[in-house]
Amino acid sequence: MSNNRSSNNLLVPQARAALEQMKYEIAGELGIQLPQDGYYGNMTARDMGSIGGYITRRLVQMAQQQLAGRQ
Repeated sequence: MSNNRSSNNLLVPQARAALEQMKYEIAGELGIQLPQDGYYGNMTARDMGSIGGYITRRLVQMAQQQLAGRQ
């Protein structure tokens, strides 16, 4: 079962800047220094996974708050 759609594509391209900002905020909160040149090849998988996990957690929290506000 082949799927040509990449999971890395943003469904809302206008959200890219906000997600980038969130990535840097979370990295700062975790004490992880992100490279300014955008090359992440020297970053550990553990650090990048931590940042990604916290981004996901925060996005789920934001969605839950938004849904709760609709009720």
